[in-house]
Amino acid sequence: MTTKKLVVFYSYEGNTRLIAHTIAQVLGADVLECKPVKDISSKSFMKYMWGGRQVIFKRKPALEPLEKSPHDYDTIIIGTPVWAYDMAPAILSFLTQFPLKNKNIVLFCCHEGAKGKSLEHMKELLSKNTILGENDFLNVIKNKQNNIEKATQWALTLKDQV
Repeated sequence: MTTKKLVVFYSYEGNTRLIAHTIAQVLGADVLECKPVKDISSKSFMKYMWGGRQVIFKRKPALEPLEKSPHDYDTIIIGTPVWAYDMAPAILSFLTQFPLKNKNIVLFCCHEGAKGKSLEHMKELLSKNTILGENDFLNVIKNKQNNIEKATQWALTLKDQV
């Protein structure tokens, strides 16, 4: 049986986008990028303050209209950067605006040192689904080739499940 697969992600600096597209290519999945209507504009150190503040206060930014409906898919792979030891606000928005149930779910996060509670909090919001796997990717751009290989190998191991 062939299942419809979707990779959903938010990426601020391109790290999560790279991993998401790598996984989608291996799995033959469609891709959906969550884009806040108004994203953080700062690329300086201030991005950490603004991003962390959004996470701490559980902000859920409005998202641009989705190009695909996650409800049309059997398996959904969800990726987020780690902000303040948690998922990015855009992914929190996605998970609360589009509650998923009875789906096969795969989770991943990209970080610069600690995944924190990002994957655990995502699993809590996805408790009415089957979690097939999770992974985290450290220093994606700094170790670009290693992370592409890690994502490819991981996706290959998921192929039989999804």
